[in-house]
Amino acid sequence: MHWKKPWFQFFILILLAFIWGSSFILMKIGLNSFSSEQAAGIRMLLASLVLLPYSLKNLKFLQRKDLVGLLIAGFIGSFIPAFLFTKAQTQIDSALAGMLNSLTPIFTLLIGILLYKTKFKWLQLTGLLLGLVGALGLITSGQDLSIGKINSYALLIVLATLFYGININVVKARLSHLSGIQITSLSFFFTGPVAFIYLATTDFNPVLQSPNWPIHFLALAALGIMGTALAMLLMNSLIRHSSAVYASSVTYIIPVFAILWGIIDNETISILQLMCMIIILLGVYLVNKKEKIKSHAPIQAKL
Repeated sequence: MHWKKPWFQFFILILLAFIWGSSFILMKIGLNSFSSEQAAGIRMLLASLVLLPYSLKNLKFLQRKDLVGLLIAGFIGSFIPAFLFTKAQTQIDSALAGMLNSLTPIFTLLIGILLYKTKFKWLQLTGLLLGLVGALGLITSGQDLSIGKINSYALLIVLATLFYGININVVKARLSHLSGIQITSLSFFFTGPVAFIYLATTDFNPVLQSPNWPIHFLALAALGIMGTALAMLLMNSLIRHSSAVYASSVTYIIPVFAILWGIIDNETISILQLMCMIIILLGVYLVNKKEKIKSHAPIQAKL
C-alpha cells in the first residue's frame, strides 16, 4: 500500500474522521437500551473477537520488550477511553464531546515534548493552532452549546484525550517496528478477556425489557467492529508511517462529519461552518507539510 505517500495518509485521516465522527451517533443509539458500562464493554469485546484470528496469528511476534507498549495501546489507547466516552455521553451533548476530543493533538504534542525527544517547528505549531481554532469555531457555531453545560463529566473526555496522547506517543516510539495489524491485534488480545469478565458481572435483564434492544446492539456492534477494530488498525498504521501529532489531528476533522450527519438528518449548514471546515483542513495540511521538511530520525523514549 501507499502508506508513505502524503495523499494516502490524508485519505486515511479522512476515513478515520468519518468512522469516528459517526461513533457519537452509534453510542447514543446503544445507550437507549444498555448502560454506559455495558455499551463500552460490548464495544471492546466485539472488537477483540473480530481481531482474535489475527491476534492468534501474530502471537509469534509478541516479545517481552513490547509487552508494556502493547498493554498501553490496548488499555490506555482504547479500553479505558471507551468507558470514559460512553459515561460522559450520558450527561453531555455531542457538540461538547467533539470539542473536547479536539484536545488530543495538543496533549500528543505536549507529551511528546515532555517525555520524548519530539522536535517541532513553528509551521507545525501553526497548523495545530489553526486546527484547534477551526474545531472550536465549528462546534460553537451550533445553537445548543453553552458554557453552563460543562460539568464534571466533561473532565472524563479530557482525561480520555490525555490517554490518547500518551498512547499515540508510545506507539510511535516503542512499537513502530510492528505493523498496524500486529499492534492492534496483539493489544486487543489482552483487552478482550477483561471486557468479557466485566460484562459477565453486569445485569442484562433491564436490557431485555427494551423492545428495540437488538437494534441498539447492532449499533454497538458497528461501533466495536468499525469504530474500534478497523479504526485502530488504520490509526496504528498511520502512526507508524507519519508523525504522532499528524495522526492525532484526525480529531480536528471529526466535527466536520458530525455536521454532515446533521445535514442528512435535515439540519442546515451555515457559511461559518463551511469556513471552519476549510480552516481545519488547512491546519491538517500544515501539520503534514512539516513532515516533508523535518528529519525522519527515530524518536527516542525517555521513559
